[in-house]
Formats: sequence, structure tokens, C-alpha cells
Amino acid sequence: MNPPDFTLDKIKFATDEPTFEKAVKLYESGKVTDVKDGIRSYAAIVQGTQPYRVSVEARRYDYGHCTCYLGQKGVLCKHMVALALYVVKDSKPLTDEDKKLHNSPLCSGKLGMLTGVELTLTKKNITSAMRYIKPYNGPSRIWFAYQNSLTEGCNRLSAVISRLPVSEQTADILVDLLFRLDRKLSTGGVDDSDGTVGGFIEEAVHVLEKFARLDSKCMRSFIKLKDRETSFGWEEPLLKIANQN
Repeated sequence: MNPPDFTLDKIKFATDEPTFEKAVKLYESGKVTDVKDGIRSYAAIVQGTQPYRVSVEARRYDYGHCTCYLGQKGVLCKHMVALALYVVKDSKPLTDEDKKLHNSPLCSGKLGMLTGVELTLTKKNITSAMRYIKPYNGPSRIWFAYQNSLTEGCNRLSAVISRLPVSEQTADILVDLLFRLDRKLSTGGVDDSDGTVGGFIEEAVHVLEKFARLDSKCMRSFIKLKDRETSFGWEEPLLKIANQN
């Protein structure tokens, strides 16, 4: 089977959690059958409440069709995602890591610093993820696609944050990231009316609070928040911690 342009990470970051989990169950239970490799596309029969004819493009797994109720309305469904999983895994089993989603930033709980190579890679991954959090300039018909882009960007950032060790070095990285996101919200043209980015910022602040409990040196990173006006006061819990020490 010819390899697709999309990857497993792309599927994980760009698919909502309920749809992804249902697709995993379909794939692991052998419901994706009669898979055919077309011209820059893939087709299959996916067994749901009935057999559904499903297709996805090699360029983008969310471009395709399914004969289920959602698919006929142009909505990405679990059957399309299940076929996409089959294609990227080449029918091989999913590992626990394959099935692990990063929909929220978490504190790793591990003390340590990034090496030079790890630091460079982390900054590169952050920059790549930030490209999905972009200004909204389009017509109303692309609104949902735009919101999906914001979600994917935040999910990618969540994966980066969740891998970070706890130290003043990584706390600096997180604080700088929050400033960058805040600028996107305040002056960068990002339309966050559904609260995707704002919610991510609040979760990242909770991660920094945990950083400070595990390593008090992380509080030094919060000092740069003084006298900085932010979009919705997300810095206040961190400044409160800094002022107590």
C-alpha cells in the first residue's frame, strides 16, 4: 500500500477525542475490511451498525466520504478515521503510545533540564504548533475548519508541554509560550470566541503551578509577569505564588 501524506500524529492531534477513541475500537476489532489502494486515495468497507463504504484521500485523511449519516453530511466520522488508522499503521496493531492522546497539557512530574539538542527540538516543535493558531480572515463557511486548526495547535502544544521535565529552564519556556499566545489573542487576529486557546492557557498555568511546587526555582520565571498586562489576567495565580516567596 502506498504511504499517505498524513501521519498518526496528524490524526491524533486533529481528531476530537470521542471520534478517535471510537475509530480505535473499530480498527482494533477488525471492522476495517476490503481496503483498496486507489490513485492518491484509499477505500474500504467499515462495519458499523451496517457496512459503510468509506474513502479518504492520501493528501488529507479528513477529505473523503462515508455512507454513514455523518459522512453524508460532510462531517469527519469514526469510519473515516478508522480507515486512516489502517492506512498509517499498514494494518499493524496500535501500541499504547499510539492510542495516547494529548488533549490537555500535563506536568510530567520529573525534575531535570533539557539538553541542547532537546531544547532546540522543543523550540522547533512549539514554533510548528503555533502555526496552527493563526488569524481568522475567512468567510463563515470555513469557521469550523478554523476552529479545528486552533484545536490542533493546542493539542500539539499539549504534547510538547507534557514531555517537559520540571526546572527553571522549562518554566521559562512555558512562560514565554504563554506570552506568545497572549499576543496572538490580543493583537494577532486570532478569533478565540469558543475559548480553545484561552482554555489551553489556563491549563498551562496549572502546569506551571505544579512546576513551582516541585521545584521552587521555577518561581523565578514568574517574576517577568510583573507589570505585564494580559488578555484575561491568567498571570495572577503565578504572580501570587511569586509574591509569597
